[in-house]
Amino acid sequence: MRTISYDTVVNQVARLCQESNMAIEPEIVSVLEAKFEASSGLEHEMLQQIVINNKLAGEKQLPLCQDTGIVVVFLEIGTELHIDFDIEAAVNAGVAEGYTYLRKSVVGHPLERVNTKDNTPAIVHQRLVAGDKLTISLAPKGAGSENMSGMKMLSPSVGVDGVKDYVLEVIKAAKGKACPPMIVGIGIGGNFEKAPMLAKEALLRPLSDEADHPLDKKLEQELLRAINELGIGTMGVGGIATALAVKVNSFPCHIASLPVAVNIQCHVARHLTAVL
Repeated sequence: MRTISYDTVVNQVARLCQESNMAIEPEIVSVLEAKFEASSGLEHEMLQQIVINNKLAGEKQLPLCQDTGIVVVFLEIGTELHIDFDIEAAVNAGVAEGYTYLRKSVVGHPLERVNTKDNTPAIVHQRLVAGDKLTISLAPKGAGSENMSGMKMLSPSVGVDGVKDYVLEVIKAAKGKACPPMIVGIGIGGNFEKAPMLAKEALLRPLSDEADHPLDKKLEQELLRAINELGIGTMGVGGIATALAVKVNSFPCHIASLPVAVNIQCHVARHLTAVL
């Protein structure tokens, strides 16, 4: 059985924290540049600033945004991989190391509001998979877009139109506060805790990826069009670029429920994956 060391996990998590905070993924940059070419007026200027900001962050090794986020980590642990240490402790040690020179945004008790001073704890999700690898998907999530996300237990009778109405309601309420152009992760089904997880995981999918299920794929296309027709535009100044993508993940649910979660991600869309 293959083994992996505590230090390897710590070092990789630290690297992912730093690199994800300092560069937008090339795929997203390409779409932002295309939106820049197609836009006009104040939105055109805002998109230019976003592209320049990404270039400067990479050159100077500075964070893309002052909000460097709370770290969300998805671990896929191979059943043939032997781990003889507390892997969540290793992830948190990596986060503390990775955030040495980044803003620490995590408070201990949510009502006492005392900063933990090392950006821990991370929010860690674990899943066993076949094989002998450890896959670490890490996403620092800022509060601006997270605060504008939403979840609702809909009646099944509202159907597809009811789901669309709720998603658009959340996006309209967010306006420019979520730093658009945004990526919208939607979770449909499961239950009260599963739907937001589906929405969060949807945000990790590549921009060009399309949902497997025909209904989800159709929803992605129709909602992207509907969201951009709202005209909120880049950073809320009005225009063509409210959303870069909509990703829908779905799961079976109870006959009497239709849970829907909308997780908004700003244009920075920080997330990276390492396979060890």
